[in-house]
Parts: sequence; C-alpha cells; structure tokens
Amino acid sequence: MLDCLWRRIWPSHAVLTNRKVRKNLKPSTRVYVLDANAVIRYLSDGIGQEKVALLIHRAAKGEARLFISLINWGEALYTLARHVGLPRATEDLKSLGTLVESTAVDEAQTESAAAIRLHYKLGYADCFAAALTMRMNATLVTADPDFEKVGKQLKVLALPRHSG
Repeated sequence: MLDCLWRRIWPSHAVLTNRKVRKNLKPSTRVYVLDANAVIRYLSDGIGQEKVALLIHRAAKGEARLFISLINWGEALYTLARHVGLPRATEDLKSLGTLVESTAVDEAQTESAAAIRLHYKLGYADCFAAALTMRMNATLVTADPDFEKVGKQLKVLALPRHSG
C-alpha cells in the first residue's frame, strides 16, 4: 500500500527549516496546507494522489512550501495506522516531514478553529486545516467538499471525490 512512497520522495531536497512561512520565499513560491485526506491519499495511492505528488515534487524543487497542522497530522496517523499499523504509519508520515512541514497549534489558532467550527459547522480537525490555511494565505489541498461552506475566503485545491 505505501511501498511506492519512497520512489516519490526526493531525499536530496529534504532540507527545510522552521523560518517564517513567507520569509525568504521567491514571489513565485506557492504555499499549500494539506488536509489529512490529501496525505492519506498520497501515501496510499488513493484517488487524486498524483496532484499531491506534483505538489511534493514542486516543494522538492523549492517552488512550493507544504504545511500540515499537527491536528491533521494526527488524524492522518490514526487513519493510516488502522490499515498498516502504528509503527509503519508513523515512519511514513515522518518521512514526509522532510518536505511537508508540520505546524504546532497555539491558542490563537485554536480560537480561530473554534470560530470556524461555530460559523461553518466543519469537522473539528478540518477547522484547524482551514484556520492554518487562512492564517498563511495559502491554498488548502483537500477532497472534502465541506470546505465549500467557508466560501471564497478559503482557497481550495480540490482533489477528486471518491467514486461510487
């Protein structure tokens, strides 16, 4: 299931730092926030994984920056662990950490997520993805149609929905 991960990771480009997101970026560098389902689809060769693979390739070339909230990282870990076990899921997610930067959740982001939950009735973890995306003026990568409730204030790169 996850064996193809290693052929999609480019270790020679695996150096990222914890600098401010927009600091020292080329104007053409795009910033994306990955929802848990984007990471899950990428690691399990799910529908839409090629879009995520392209973004990871762009990040490896320095053309994009990819982020994930630790809340969504945990959601992806739990979901993957149900299928491949916790050690394997942890290893696969941490290998992505070389190109996908996880961001800690602070009080301000938690308050933003709570406000999003209150106003738009998204799932709790989804609210953290939306809050991070808005804070970073980024584009959210997701297959979840519920984010449409937020409207134009949230830029979304939609992955295909499950068929059937």
